[in-house]
Parts: sequence; structure tokens; C-alpha cells
Amino acid sequence: MSKRICIAVDAMGGDHGPEVVVPGALEAARSKNLKVLLVGDEARIKTILAQESTKGIEVEIVHAEEVVGMEEKPSEALRRKKNSSIQKAFILAREGKADGVVSAGNSGATLACGMFTVGRIKGIERPALASILPSEKKPVVLIDVGANVDCKPHHLLQFGLMAEIFARDVLKIQNPTLGLLTIGEEEGKGNTLVREAYNLFKLSFLNFVGNVEGRDIFKGNVDIIVCDGFVGNVALKLMEGLASSLGALLKEEIKKSFLAKMGFLLAKKALKNFSKKLDYAEYGGAPLLGLKKIALVCHGASNSKAIKNAVLMAASFVKNKANEHLEEGLSMHQEINLLGKKALTTQKK
Repeated sequence: MSKRICIAVDAMGGDHGPEVVVPGALEAARSKNLKVLLVGDEARIKTILAQESTKGIEVEIVHAEEVVGMEEKPSEALRRKKNSSIQKAFILAREGKADGVVSAGNSGATLACGMFTVGRIKGIERPALASILPSEKKPVVLIDVGANVDCKPHHLLQFGLMAEIFARDVLKIQNPTLGLLTIGEEEGKGNTLVREAYNLFKLSFLNFVGNVEGRDIFKGNVDIIVCDGFVGNVALKLMEGLASSLGALLKEEIKKSFLAKMGFLLAKKALKNFSKKLDYAEYGGAPLLGLKKIALVCHGASNSKAIKNAVLMAASFVKNKANEHLEEGLSMHQEINLLGKKALTTQKK
């Protein structure tokens, strides 16, 4: 019998803590025959498990005395809280006791713990966060959405490679197309970072289609959109805020008249399907690509459904050996690793 995929879950992470995280992790384990390690306050986790059905589920509690708060600085948390739940989750991964990590806690601490505890894949300078967004045609991968706010052109190229393998191996998109997020579709548009990255992408083996503007993100004409973490995070938070405000405005309008209420009842199913497409819980979290072990960073407000889907995505990443494929891609295409970034642009001249 093959070994079950094992995911370490930071049970204390997120706004709602183990009361939400534990049921979500158990549901994921139940649906795909996974093993989950629940890392956190043992007494509190046991209390929750006593109220849940664990029949047929391989689950283990790993006690952690400390929790990294959402507002704590990652560097301080790493130094002062060596027994935190997120730190212990990554230690389990480093020791081979877990295949991946899922956390809805402090995203900066998750990134820092991942970098210093399990380390980066050889050849990757900076791990990046990839968010999966809905579009008119298909899911779109946006990378980076906050891990790296100051980037160099070759960093964006590495983000593109990682996202390409993720889209192909985990999302099952064949030969995914890729674009650079900037202020105009024409070549030469954007700041120095984007213009230099454009030249690198043109010379790479990736299926690069050129520049993409912000208004094009939801059209679904490309599978992957690459940007630095500053731009990506602003774009992501704008989308989240817009979706929330549109929902609130729609509710207010529906309350204003009887006909609007009747129209809502008639369109209820369509609106429910629309809302489902915009729900971040459908994908669970943002994979932190480039670490030796897969890590999923979930929204702080994640519900049990989001945790479940994050654990399932982490397991899918492991099952499809995406990290191994990333290492193979790096070794086959050494130009991705060139620290002398101008080497590629020199080839073009």
C-alpha cells in the first residue's frame, strides 16, 4: 500500500483559529485519504476533535506552545517564538514527516519560516505567492501577490517558470500562456523592471504572449500573469475590496423595491453561481512557490471550506510532483538561473 500524502496544518493560524481550521483539515483528509498533522495547542485541538468524526482519518496532533500573531513582524516572530505552530509545521516538513504545509496565519511569518526552515529549491532566488483568480473563460494565475515587493527582471522570469509548472502540473493547463502585467499592451510599455523582464521572457522557452493591462486580468485570454509583489498585492486587494463592495451595493439595491426582490428570487441561482466564482475559498489559498516543500498561504479570514481546499491543493501539488518538475525545468534551462541578467539581453542584440 502506498504511503499517504501528509500535510502539516497550522491549526492556530487565521482569524478563527482551530475551531475553523481543524474541521476543514479533517474534511480534506476524509475526501482524499490524506494524513494531516494538526500543529498547535494540544488541549484546544483535542476538544475540537472530540466533537468531530475522525473515523477512517489518519490525524495526529503536534503540540506547539506559541502562536505568531497576525500583526507581528516576521523577523521578531522567528527569533522570539521558536515553538510557534507555523515554525513547527515547517520543521515537520523539513524532517520529512510532512509533505507540505498549510497556514492561514501571518503570511510574512509563513514566508520567512519557509525560507529559513525548509529552504529554497536550488536555482530559485525568491519564492513567490501565486493567486488563482476567476475570469470570463478559465482560472488565471497571478504571481507574485505579495512575497517580493522589490524585484529584478530575472526574478520575474523565475516567477513565470514556477507559475508555468504550477499551472501545468496542478491546474492541468496544457502549454499555459503567460503575460507581463503593465500599463500598456505594446512592447516597451512600463517601467525599467517590466521592460527588461520583457526581453528575458521573449528569449525564454515559456509561452510568452506579451504585455497585459489590469483591465485584461479577468478576460481570461492568458493563463498566467506575472508582476512584482507590490503591484500584485495591490491588484489582489483591489479585487477583494471590489467584490465585497459590489455584494454590499447589490444587497442595498435589492432592498429598495418589491420588483427588485422578485428579480433577485428569479436570479438567485445565477447569482449564487456568480458568487461561487468570486469566492477565494474555492481554491483555498495561494501556493508559495519555490520552497523545497509546498506551502499554501490562506486568507486570514478563511473558513473551513477554504482550509479544506488548501489542504487538497497542497496534496495535489505533492501528488503531481510539481517541485521535482520545477527542479528539472531549472536544470534544463540554465538561462533562468543567470545572475548576470544582461547575458540574455546581450544574446538578443
